[in-house]
Amino acid sequence: ELCAKAFEPTMALCGGTAFGEKPVESFRYQGFSGGMMLHTGWVSGGTLMLHTPTGMALPAQSIQGMPYGIGGAIRFHFGSQFRVGTEGYVSHLNYGGYGSRMDVSWGGLLVDWRWQIGRFSPYVGITFGGGGVRNLTLTAAQQNDMVLEEGVSYRTYSFMAVAPFVGVEFEMTRRMRLVLKADCLLDVSNPQPDFPIGPRIYFGFVFCHLNE
Repeated sequence: ELCAKAFEPTMALCGGTAFGEKPVESFRYQGFSGGMMLHTGWVSGGTLMLHTPTGMALPAQSIQGMPYGIGGAIRFHFGSQFRVGTEGYVSHLNYGGYGSRMDVSWGGLLVDWRWQIGRFSPYVGITFGGGGVRNLTLTAAQQNDMVLEEGVSYRTYSFMAVAPFVGVEFEMTRRMRLVLKADCLLDVSNPQPDFPIGPRIYFGFVFCHLNE
């Protein structure tokens, strides 16, 4: 007993707790988790002003509404709280009175920090990556099929994406969790007047392969 007490300071410095016990590993690899999510929300891209080739202004269209889409993420767990991984999504928005449509796709590297509260795991993080936008604007009802018509604008562009997010996972079983997440996708490299900004809400399942 006296010898054990004499060696306690040395064991503490080396990461041990007592003879025969394993050192505490606070940041080791714990496994991975991944899954798919659907999303909706409310986004707005401002008011789009278009002109004819002769310079005549067309009626303005407000780019806003409830997007819908799908995507997924995979995370690698380190320790009990830190995670790093990747995610990607595609989001669609129908707007205007004539069937205009915007498609936004993006993906990138994510990092987040989570806490365990009973069967709930709230988390906060951010995604860095890139994406692309396709915007088809119709300024009048289309009368004919397979025929070129006036009153159509199509544009496409790419952007660097940053998306801060918060979420929570609910442990249904050791291997499966429900997930609810909210984020806000930002264009940080190529600001455009029609880029839709606002909260997106995600709901889906996560499957876990963890050593915890």
